[in-house]
Amino acid sequence: MPSGSSWYLIGPLIAVGLVGLLGAVFWRMGLQWTLAAEPEPGTGLAIFGDTDDYGLLCPAAVTTDADVADEIRQLLGQAGIRATHACDRDGRTVVLVFPEQVEAARRLVGSV
Repeated sequence: MPSGSSWYLIGPLIAVGLVGLLGAVFWRMGLQWTLAAEPEPGTGLAIFGDTDDYGLLCPAAVTTDADVADEIRQLLGQAGIRATHACDRDGRTVVLVFPEQVEAARRLVGSV
């Protein structure tokens, strides 16, 4: 083959074409997560976009003092309502109970 022939370009063109084809296949398969936007700093773990998600538990009371939250938790425990507490991002303490007991817990805490 003469050196002025363009046959030597076929190998690199095939390689570039295959890389492009594989990229399109992977993009179509849903691997575009590499271009996903970064979450906002300080948002923490959020499930389904709800920033105040406590899983199966619901907030019954919110206070800025951890000792008051512990007293509320003990009061609910004496009434037979299982409760726990967690700190939210604002530094407040949230007393959490199960959903079927949240109304009774709020009435009990509100009456004190």
